[in-house]
Amino acid sequence: MHRQSPSFIACLLLVVSISACNSLKKADSSKTSIFLRDPQLTYQSYRPKPTDRVLSRASYHQKLYGFWLGQCIANWTGLVTEMDKIGNIGEIKTGPFYTRADWGKADQPNIWDKTTVSKWSPTLDFVLEKEGGLWGADDDTDIEYIYQALLYGNKTSILSGAQIREGWLKHIKAEEENFLWVSNQKAFDLMRTGMVPPATSDPANNPEYDMIDAQLTTEIFGFFAPTRPDVALKMAQLPIQTTARENAQWISEFYVIMYSLASSADPKKSSKENLQWMADEARKHLPQNSYSAKMYDFVKSRYQAGVPWEQTRDEVYQRYQVEQADGYTMTSQNRYCNACFAAGINFASSIISLLYGEGDLKETIKIGALAGWDSDNPTATWGGLLGFMLGKEGVEKAFGRKFANQFNIHRTRVGFPNNGIDTFDNMAKIGVFIVDRAVQEEMGGGVDLKKNRWYIPAKK
Repeated sequence: MHRQSPSFIACLLLVVSISACNSLKKADSSKTSIFLRDPQLTYQSYRPKPTDRVLSRASYHQKLYGFWLGQCIANWTGLVTEMDKIGNIGEIKTGPFYTRADWGKADQPNIWDKTTVSKWSPTLDFVLEKEGGLWGADDDTDIEYIYQALLYGNKTSILSGAQIREGWLKHIKAEEENFLWVSNQKAFDLMRTGMVPPATSDPANNPEYDMIDAQLTTEIFGFFAPTRPDVALKMAQLPIQTTARENAQWISEFYVIMYSLASSADPKKSSKENLQWMADEARKHLPQNSYSAKMYDFVKSRYQAGVPWEQTRDEVYQRYQVEQADGYTMTSQNRYCNACFAAGINFASSIISLLYGEGDLKETIKIGALAGWDSDNPTATWGGLLGFMLGKEGVEKAFGRKFANQFNIHRTRVGFPNNGIDTFDNMAKIGVFIVDRAVQEEMGGGVDLKKNRWYIPAKK
């Protein structure tokens, strides 16, 4: 038997090793291709245009993961202070609002239970779920989860009123505790009588049409149409009009626009600069004489004047709940808790945390949680947006730790597979598939599975 030289053997082993590595790469590539291919969608060939915006689907998956993670962190942190501080008008008085100095101190009771503090945290602090744990759904995440499931399950980018009604009735419990409030609850009651959106938000049918509900259930549609707010608004129109009209609708559309524009952020600019550009662009959509537009302008003017955020918040309370300026007349309507769930006052509060947070995830959540009123809603909105912009790793870096990946939609909703247990990875994957369809069917663009890209035409 002929013996080979040591150098020949070494070369042979090297060739075998390279061959094995190439095989593994091909296998991994195959898995990635399968992972990123929606089995429900026929992918059409597409010739890119020089003016198309090109986005990485792999990067977008990580951004959507960051959205769900950032939203959960902010949602649960905001729940600690939800309805702790709403002012002193009407039958419920909560004393002075929180300030930055209160962060880390004992939580104070909310308007429903005046004797105990939050069960989520005894102090005003971040609520975080460690690795191996399970994030629970809440009303800031669960309807968005339902809409994502409905879009994918119905193989559509535009939900019909009948599809929305069917999804709500299937996945929301009819009895309490069903985690629905004000306009969502009224719309659900109307659906149970046979009414179909958008009739469920018609002021003639739903007196709660100007409450906050749509703000926390529809922002995600902006992510389903990256860089194209026009398409995002088309996709979001009926889900928004399931519960909202007028200012509540315009405010919800403001958030959808910002979420869509997040994919157009300039990487050469800071998060602060990008967010202010996105907000100013969304402001253009608000009718000039609406109280929502005037609230945005007022908060921005105080921010630009260098006024501390606590003072701006106190001025918002005085201007809109005491003086009822700019056509915001909720106080005179004598609603429960002085309309602490209203779209307007919570929009003003959210703009405070957005502008003063200046793109810092943790600072934005802190201010949102301390600002008052329905504090888990603005925190969840901006936590989700900043989480998307940072991506999974960016959120982890901001907090210097890893987090749980699992999500329990059955904490608040029903009728989903696997007893309601999902993962952020899978939720982000379904989001990518929804964008695939929207790019092809609503934007006239293309999906390149080999290069793992979207080609998104500019608005005509």
